[in-house]
Amino acid sequence: MKILDGMLTAALSGVLWAGAALADDDVPATQPLKGGYSPYPTQDFPNRVYFGDTHLHTSYSADAGMIGNRLGPDEAYRFAKGETVTSSTGVKARLARPLDFLVVADHAENLGLAPLLADKDPTLLATDFGQALVAKLEAGDPAGAWKIWSDSKSGGKDPLADHQNIYRTAWSRITEAAEHHNQPGLFTAFIGFEWTSNPGKNNLHRNVIFRGGKKNADSIIPFSNFDSFDPEDLWKWMETYEQRTGDKLLAIPHNGNLSNGLMFDEVTLTTRKPFDRDYVTRRARWEPLYETTQMKGDGEAHPSLSLTDEFADFETWDKGQLGPAPKTPDMLPREYTREALKRGLAYEAALGVNPFKFGLIGSTDAHTSLSTTTEDNFFGKVAAVEPTADPIRFEETVGGIGGPPEVGQFARQTSASGLAAVWSRDNTREALWDAMERKEVYATTGTRLVVRVFAGYDFSQKELTRSDFAANGYAKGVPMGGDLKTAPAGRSPSFLIRAIRDPDGANLDRIQVVKGWLDSAGQTHEKIHDVAWSGDRKPGVNGKLPTVGNTVNVAEASYDNSIGAPALQAYWQDPEFDPKERAFYYVRVLEIPTPRWTTFDAKYFGVALPKDVPASIQERAYTSPIWYTP
Repeated sequence: MKILDGMLTAALSGVLWAGAALADDDVPATQPLKGGYSPYPTQDFPNRVYFGDTHLHTSYSADAGMIGNRLGPDEAYRFAKGETVTSSTGVKARLARPLDFLVVADHAENLGLAPLLADKDPTLLATDFGQALVAKLEAGDPAGAWKIWSDSKSGGKDPLADHQNIYRTAWSRITEAAEHHNQPGLFTAFIGFEWTSNPGKNNLHRNVIFRGGKKNADSIIPFSNFDSFDPEDLWKWMETYEQRTGDKLLAIPHNGNLSNGLMFDEVTLTTRKPFDRDYVTRRARWEPLYETTQMKGDGEAHPSLSLTDEFADFETWDKGQLGPAPKTPDMLPREYTREALKRGLAYEAALGVNPFKFGLIGSTDAHTSLSTTTEDNFFGKVAAVEPTADPIRFEETVGGIGGPPEVGQFARQTSASGLAAVWSRDNTREALWDAMERKEVYATTGTRLVVRVFAGYDFSQKELTRSDFAANGYAKGVPMGGDLKTAPAGRSPSFLIRAIRDPDGANLDRIQVVKGWLDSAGQTHEKIHDVAWSGDRKPGVNGKLPTVGNTVNVAEASYDNSIGAPALQAYWQDPEFDPKERAFYYVRVLEIPTPRWTTFDAKYFGVALPKDVPASIQERAYTSPIWYTP
C-alpha cells in the first residue's frame, strides 16, 4: 500500500503543481537540477529506415486504366497504408505490413484518360478522340479503344493537345489524393508523375518526385513525352518549375535494361554529341538516384560484364527493349548500374563532374495500384495478370512486344521487386526527399532487411559493437551516399557494416563490398569482397565462399531459417587501396534462398511450374555507394 499511496500522492501533487503554474525556480528539488537529461531532443542524425515505393501506377495511367485497372490513387494510398482493397479483378488484397511512403507516379501522357472516360467528362467527350474511344467502349470493344489510344501515342502527337484542362482535372485529382493521405510522421504520400520517354520504344522513363505539396504542384501540368523525349528538356522544365515556385524536384531513371544501350550512352540523346561539363553537371544535379531493381528485371550487374561475380545473373532481362528490337552485346555496358558507376569515375577524371554519381533504390513499376513486393503476395504487372490460374498469369508478354519469340520477356519472368529504403530522421515529405537527394538510401528486391554502412579513416574493429553505433558513425565517417576525400598519409578507408534480416523474412547469407575503381591508365575495374557470412564456411582455393545452401521445398512453396544468420556485421578495410585512384564502394547483402512467386502460384493454383525461371530466389539489398575522390 505504501507504493500505491506514494503514486497517488505524486499524481495529485502533479495536478496541483500544474494548476498553480509555478515558475521554474519553484519546481520541487526532486526534479533534475540540470537540463539535458534526455539525449534525444538535440539528436539530428537519421535514426530510422523507411520503406516505400517511388513507382506505382493507377488507373490514371492510360496503359493501366485502358486495360482493366479500375483502382485510382485513393485506393493505391489506402492499400499502401495497410488497408484491405479489392483488386481490379475482384481479389481481396492487403500488405503484411504497411509501407512508410508511396509515390503515385502515373504516366504524364494522356493522364487520367480511362477514369475521365468512365466519368463521361464533358470536355473529353467533346473531342473527336474522346468520342472515338467512347464509341468503341460502348460497342463492347475495349481492345479497339486500346488500339486507338496506342496508335495515337505511337504517332508522337497528343490528340488532346488543345484541351489541356482535361489533364489539369486529372492532375488535380491525383494531387488531392496525395494531400488527403499524407500524414506527416505516420505516412508520406508524395506527389509525382512519370515522364515516359520512349524513343524507338527504348525505355528512358523517369519518375519526377516533388518535395512540396498540392498548391505548387497544381500550378503545372506534368511534362510528357509529347512535349519532348529528351531528358535535357525535362531538366529544363524542372529548373523552371523550381525557379518559379521555390519547390524542389528530383528525377529517378528506370533501370536501363530495356533501353537498348541508351540509358547510359556515351553521347547526348538528340544532338549525339559527347558529354561536356555542362551536360554532366545537369545530369548529376537532377538525377541523384537510380532505380536499380524493379519487376521488369534487375539492373545491378550483368554476368557478361562481371565475369567473376557469381551473383550477377539475377532476374536478368537482356533480350531487347519494350518493343521488337533485339539487344546486341555492345549495348549491355550502357545499361547496368555497376558499369555506369565505373564509367562515372572516368567522366569525373576528364570533366571534373561525375554524371553517374547516383544513389540506388528499388521500386515496383506495378500498374495495378497495388504495391506488392513479397513473392507470396504478388499481384503482377497489370490487372490482366493478377492472381489467377489462367495461363495469362505466366504467359503475358511484357517486354519485346511485337517481336520474335526470342526477344520476348514474359510475365513469369517478372519478380516481386522492389523497395526503396530511406534513412531519415522523420517520416515526412521534406525529410525523406532530402535523404533521397543526399543519396542516403538503398535498394531491396522486395524484402525489408535493414542495412547500415559507414566509411572513414579512423574506425577500428572494436567500434563495430558500440552501443552508439550510428552516432559514432556519423561523427567519424560518412554514411551510404557519402564522399571520402583524399586519404591521410598511410591510411585506407575502413567500413563499419551492419545488416539485420527482415523480421518476417529469411536469414542472411552474406555481406559483400563491391568496389569499382579507375587506375592511372584510365581503365576501370571491379572486385567483390565477401566480408561477413553465416556459418563456419571458409573460402575455397579460388577465393570463393561456398554457397549457403537451400532449404526451399518446391512442392510446398516453403523454406526454413535453419541456415543463414538473423544478423551479420563486418569491419572491413580495403587491402588494395591506392590513394591516387578514384573509387566507389557499395554493399550487397544476400538472403538465403526462398520460394519465387511462380513457385507459390504453382502450389496455390495447382499449375505447372514454369521451366524457364528458377523455383527459388535469393533476395538482396544494394546500398548507395560511398565514393573516394583524391
